[in-house]
Amino acid sequence: MLGSAFAAGTLQPLHAVTTVAPSLQVHLDGDFLRISAPNLRFMSGKPLQRAKDGVAIAFIGQLTVTTEPNALVAEVRAVARFAVSYDIWEEKFAVTRFGENTSARRAASHLSDTGVERWCLDNLTIDRSALPAGRPFWVQLDLRAEDPHDQLGIVGDPGINITRLIEIFSRPIKGTQPRWLLNKGPFRLAELRKESHG
Repeated sequence: MLGSAFAAGTLQPLHAVTTVAPSLQVHLDGDFLRISAPNLRFMSGKPLQRAKDGVAIAFIGQLTVTTEPNALVAEVRAVARFAVSYDIWEEKFAVTRFGENTSARRAASHLSDTGVERWCLDNLTIDRSALPAGRPFWVQLDLRAEDPHDQLGIVGDPGINITRLIEIFSRPIKGTQPRWLLNKGPFRLAELRKESHG
């Protein structure tokens, strides 16, 4: 099933939240491979309601690159945790990205729900130098609403536990835990470079 999703370059609909199927867009921006998914709405449903009720919520994201459409082992990956809170007076959101150490931490505020979605995806990047130079590759986004029971194992000082986060992505989701999985490929680095300069 994963292989066919890669080959088609489409969404694997594990949690349908929109009427238009999201698609993964991949591009180079300077030294980084970045993604976007204009129709992906993860700030919706239960996570959105919990945030508006004053409960801090979080999403964990993993961006992987493989050289085979059904590969189980990634060539390179980026993982992050995004903590989201809601200001009931301003009716705006704040989001903080946690990485492996404090230097990877970033934050933004006064965002709409769609602004949070764009910001999170824009802050899940892979260094261009880590991409396969002479081979086609596939890109996958795995985004999940964080299970509150996992938080203690993920968050620490000075950042998040990358090993623990990767282990969470290797297991099935729990119950009704929202998850979004998008795949696209194949890409070639030379073609992405041309597009970025075109």
